[in-house]
Amino acid sequence: MDMEELFNPESIAIVGASAKPGKIGYSIMRNLVEYGYEGSIYPINIKGGEMTIKDRKFKVYKSVLDVPGKIDMAVVAVPAAHVPQVVDECGRKGVKVLPIISSGFGELGEEGKRIEQQLVEKARGYGMRVIGPNIFGVVYTPSKLNATFGPTDIIPGKLAFISQSGALGIALMGWTILEKIGLSALVSIGNKSDVDDADLLDYLEKDKNTEAILIYMEGIKDGRKFMQSAKRVSRKKPIVVIKAGRSERGARAVASHTGSLAGADRIYTAAFEQTGVLRAFSISEAFDWGRALSNLPEPQGDNVVIITNGGGVGVMATDACEEEGLKLYDNLEELKVFANYMPPFGSYKNPVDLTGMATAAEYEGALKTALAHPEMHAVVVLCCQTAILDAKDLADVLINAYTESGRKKPLVVAMVGGTEFREAINVLNENGIPTYPEPERAIGSIAALYRWHNWKTKEQVWRRP
Repeated sequence: MDMEELFNPESIAIVGASAKPGKIGYSIMRNLVEYGYEGSIYPINIKGGEMTIKDRKFKVYKSVLDVPGKIDMAVVAVPAAHVPQVVDECGRKGVKVLPIISSGFGELGEEGKRIEQQLVEKARGYGMRVIGPNIFGVVYTPSKLNATFGPTDIIPGKLAFISQSGALGIALMGWTILEKIGLSALVSIGNKSDVDDADLLDYLEKDKNTEAILIYMEGIKDGRKFMQSAKRVSRKKPIVVIKAGRSERGARAVASHTGSLAGADRIYTAAFEQTGVLRAFSISEAFDWGRALSNLPEPQGDNVVIITNGGGVGVMATDACEEEGLKLYDNLEELKVFANYMPPFGSYKNPVDLTGMATAAEYEGALKTALAHPEMHAVVVLCCQTAILDAKDLADVLINAYTESGRKKPLVVAMVGGTEFREAINVLNENGIPTYPEPERAIGSIAALYRWHNWKTKEQVWRRP
């Protein structure tokens, strides 16, 4: 299906718009205005009149049928009992896509599912597609679109996030802002009565603003459709999935939440393995991977080099590499070059220990050397806070060195320390260098990149005639 009107609508109607703070219809209007959406905005409320949102005045229409211009997308935020009438009016108006915020449908049981299906059938009769119901909205940062009742200031980036959960999705919107994770898109799909994960994957596959896709999933209604889309998309862009409902009791909770069937967990595991989907088991793990996968180039070889100023974190990272199946580069003759950036008691064995005497200058020299060396294919930089290592200077030299290299190799960073290092982590992440407060998280993220790359490479070789 063509999802262009969902991500790049020229006009939006908010059915159930409100000028009263605290109302969902107000929050959606506010977010559209504050985030800078440049298309036409039409508030719809049976009371009519006018409303002012952030010093911007709008005429309020009693129905979408009263709007003089065309409407590409209508966000529905009215009680469930009024949704059927709204669907009919939007269809008659020629609306293309209908995100339904309203809850009270399939998640309530069989009767709710029946009503939900009737809505979809009516919408399709008009050539209109439904997102939801039971969602919090949609974000597409390239078009300055934030049609949600979540946080406003979503950071633009290259990671698309699809969430079947509303409350969790809203919370993670705020979490991405706190963690400096940039998003290209965020779509809440709720009950998935019509548009589902596969439909969105099909669009995002071709979206030049998206480099990786992360999905919070509770269940799939059409497994074959999802597998076909996921396998095709995985050959081009990495997909990370957090699949909830792994346990029997969790599966029952899923059914009462969005009306989805969780199914046997082992079936999902097998499907993900066949389609190249990376399965994460926690929120932090999923977004750690998403941060790396959406910002880093694919590795051109297996050799990983660790550069550190602390033996302890170096050992921890080495253990993590062993557990993840990463190969540490071990050509001592070539590694000797790092002796130029350490005192005599340092170690140029991999992990390369610059010692606690290292300043930003030593890190700069070592990183530039690793990025330029043809046999060193990926680099992990680890930093422990010391009295002589300035966190801001370190962040600056890492950004400059990586930028000057053309960002052709994967680079992840872990910085262990206090407030100054937390600020440096934010600066590095804002500049597209995946940076974490723990070495294991950095290694896990680059390992995810390798797993996807290796699956894709084998898949392409297998498919080659």
